Amino acid sequence: MRDSILAQQLGEALAARGWRITTAESCTGGGIAAAITDIAGSSAWFECGYVTYSNAAKSEMLGVSASLIAHYGAVSEAVVVAMARGACAASGCELGVAVSGVAGPGGGSPDKPVGTVWLACYLAPADRLHCHLLRLDGDRLAVRRQAVIAALQECLALLAEHQT
Repeated sequence: MRDSILAQQLGEALAARGWRITTAESCTGGGIAAAITDIAGSSAWFECGYVTYSNAAKSEMLGVSASLIAHYGAVSEAVVVAMARGACAASGCELGVAVSGVAGPGGGSPDKPVGTVWLACYLAPADRLHCHLLRLDGDRLAVRRQAVIAALQECLALLAEHQT
């Protein structure tokens, strides 16, 4: 399992720094948190996960402004950045990862077709952010799985840039 290897590597990198991660997930529905907590001992570096599928949950749990969601849409760079920052603020974690997208099979639009996923990783101590638009292929399960893998990879990349 590729995600288990990535999650193990992420855990080792976080544990070496004494840091914790939090997740803020929409289209993956807790898949990133599940990949992380599949690793024995992850309680040493995983704090909590927020599954904020609805816009109201994004606002209530993560402090994402309703006007931001209304202006840009839930599947947008601005919203996933606010989700990642909000998850870190709410949990006190050093690293936050957020995803919001259209997993399908319905729900897509010409501007945001099925497979459109925004991903943000935020490293609070350094105030560093990685944010990417992903265009993923496949059915609902494939899109969600690819988004989980991309999220774990992006967290590792951000940590690699910030050596302590």
